[in-house]
Amino acid sequence: MSIDEHVPAVLLDEASEALEELAGVLADGQTLKEALQQLAESASRVIPDAENVSVTAVDPDGASTVAATDEKVLAVDADQYEAGDGPCLEAARTLRPVRATVESGRRKWPRFADAAERAGVRAYLSTPIVLEDEMLGSLNLYSSNDRAFDPFDEALLRLFATAASTSITGFRRYERSRRLIEHLQHALESRAEIDQAKGVLMAAHGVDAEAAFGQLVLESQQHNTKLREVARNLLASVRRDP
Repeated sequence: MSIDEHVPAVLLDEASEALEELAGVLADGQTLKEALQQLAESASRVIPDAENVSVTAVDPDGASTVAATDEKVLAVDADQYEAGDGPCLEAARTLRPVRATVESGRRKWPRFADAAERAGVRAYLSTPIVLEDEMLGSLNLYSSNDRAFDPFDEALLRLFATAASTSITGFRRYERSRRLIEHLQHALESRAEIDQAKGVLMAAHGVDAEAAFGQLVLESQQHNTKLREVARNLLASVRRDP
């Protein structure tokens, strides 16, 4: 077996190691942006022809670059977003990888071709980032060699696109859990304040817990104020005037 025949196996090993590193990023509590930045840097290191990598996010407000290995390539994607067309947006729309060069893309995507040429980019490869049936964006490779990016590069890129969608899924779950915990903490704090306010009314007026709670509810309805605010105001007044 020649040295060249060993290359795909070596690259796959490197890709596997890079993806294992990425799995630890979210586990360490880093942000989604940090995770995607590390993913872009790992892809640039592992995919032979990828001199630079960026991640495009597409949402109802439009497209934006959320991670990139070099600022000089940001304009290549930005011009596509402004024009509303280009290989990265086509990959996102069609859910299929798209390879383009400056020459082949000049007629179809003139703004992309001009921006790529200014950045020294001769070949560009995008693959979609998809979560189930939801299109999230694209993962984009840049090279100064117009012959760059073969089917093996494309296969490696799809692995990293899968890792990107997995990172986004994990982050969304984390965010949902964090919001739920915040809501629970807020509810517990509100409950504690209401219980304290009930205790104040019970002591001040010699009523039971049900009657004290009824007074708080009545105050809330009369002033169109949330119950926890009524309780908080009562407690504040007690603190001001022991």
